[in-house]
Amino acid sequence: MSRFLSIGECMLELSGAGDDLWRMGIAGDTLNTAWYARACLPDSWQVAYGTCIGSDPFSARVPAFLQENGIEVDRIQTHPTRSVGLYAISLVEGERSFAYWRSASAAQTLADDLEQLETMTREAQVIHVSGITLAILPPEGRRRLIEVMARRRAEGVTVSLDPNIRPALWEDMDTAAEILTQAARAATILLPSFDDEQACFGDVTPAATLSRYAALGADTVIVKNGGGAILARHEGQSYESGELAQVTPVDTTGAGDSFNGACLAAIATGSPLPDAVAAGHTVASKVVIHRGALMPMDMIT
Repeated sequence: MSRFLSIGECMLELSGAGDDLWRMGIAGDTLNTAWYARACLPDSWQVAYGTCIGSDPFSARVPAFLQENGIEVDRIQTHPTRSVGLYAISLVEGERSFAYWRSASAAQTLADDLEQLETMTREAQVIHVSGITLAILPPEGRRRLIEVMARRRAEGVTVSLDPNIRPALWEDMDTAAEILTQAARAATILLPSFDDEQACFGDVTPAATLSRYAALGADTVIVKNGGGAILARHEGQSYESGELAQVTPVDTTGAGDSFNGACLAAIATGSPLPDAVAAGHTVASKVVIHRGALMPMDMIT
């Protein structure tokens, strides 16, 4: 059985439920990607989530929730004193903003032990990591994770990276650019978003983002463009999606993550690149008219 592994930080999510009521969920960018990969992959694939949580009751919600939804939890570490982080979503005309409480997040320690990190990533055919995963780690943790990504890629594993640049999580943009460039060299597939890349690297066009990342050695680069035409390159061949069907968003939370999960699932099961890009866009278009990061799986495909 093949295995898709997503690594990062899962958090408790508070989303509006009307007036002063809040609905609690569990989400996080790489967990969201695992969720949509699970919905889109056949049963011959296992989907696992790799993270570190606490031993408190709120942390205990995470593995229970994942198992209920068909995501394997054998790659989850437990920290004795830390817990999971928390974020709340505020929405204005479908656009989201976040408030975070994550200073004691156990996920910041997920790469503290190289041996545990090696064990976490063993026997996976696809490994997905994001820039948020790297941003929350201390410098030595970033180095270890990138080292393991490069080793797994050299072993033939498909290593996916969404840079997902969140300036507030990084010491500064120079550090973000340096670390993400190092990580990109270790990746097989890169899934950047143009607006993030423009802000961090100064890319003038999506084509500039595509060229910069392709030069770092990835087999596949797919540049998301906020609903605009998607540019991609696979093994030296370029592709442009053309005009994509547009919807009026209700909540854009998880849009890029859902694109990642559906697109990676399509690639993993042998779909050509144009079909994989179309699959990602189709799922993301459904997600943005649903509140919260995670749609019920039976509504996705």
